[in-house]
Amino acid sequence: MKLIFLDIDGTLTEPGTNVPPESAVRAIRAAQTAGNMVFLCTGRNYAMLSPLLEYGFDGFVGSAGGYVVCGGKVLYDHPMPHGLSDEILHILHESGVHCTVEARDASYSDEDIVDFLAGVSGDGNSELVRWRRALEENLHIRPMHEYDGAPLYKVIFMCREAGQLAAARAAYEKDFNFVVQDAFSKGCVNGEMINRAFDKGRGVRMIADELGVSIEDTVGFGDSMNDWEMIETVGVGVCMANGSPALQERSDMVCPAVSEDGLARAFEQLKLI
Repeated sequence: MKLIFLDIDGTLTEPGTNVPPESAVRAIRAAQTAGNMVFLCTGRNYAMLSPLLEYGFDGFVGSAGGYVVCGGKVLYDHPMPHGLSDEILHILHESGVHCTVEARDASYSDEDIVDFLAGVSGDGNSELVRWRRALEENLHIRPMHEYDGAPLYKVIFMCREAGQLAAARAAYEKDFNFVVQDAFSKGCVNGEMINRAFDKGRGVRMIADELGVSIEDTVGFGDSMNDWEMIETVGVGVCMANGSPALQERSDMVCPAVSEDGLARAFEQLKLI
């Protein structure tokens, strides 16, 4: 039995959408019929990943490893300490950084972020495309002033220049990994602050340990820099052809893009179906 872990945006689906190619759905079901188990492994919080659960996944690593569920059992739940998010947002906002924060059941975004994104190009950056579409289509994204104090797992940042992150890095880089997307985006530095207490790779290990499966019998598919730890952890790491050049270099193989039936073709090549 293999455990298969799939990123969503740019891997399972086109960035910012909730509908996988039919070829991917068939491949997932065929892999499960063959005795394998398939999990989502995503930076999305529960609210944003939950529409995909209708396709019959065996569990998920959500919030970039901060919320992990296997077969309906919560294995890990690690939001930020109360009050820390307010401090982080204050420093980022003082530096002119646009922010989105993620609780388990909702995300909250600065009201001016849509206008900021309107002047940004970079369709090869799956995380940026995801947020643009999510904001434009109002997919579980609420304005920041409605934030109700619910525990947060991540802070997503967008700004014009990397130097705008300097103050936040100085204050929080000891405890948070600043994952900056390396795909080209003119006029925008985007990424996310992820608690160093967790990552996607550790989420993969939690599920493998829960099921008593060797890490050598795991396969991970991703496309962006927040998939790095997953790709480094699994037995076989696969990057999509539409993915980050740096991640492609660190992966065991590169498969065709999500728009070219990449998952289905890779499942066949790896004999998962």
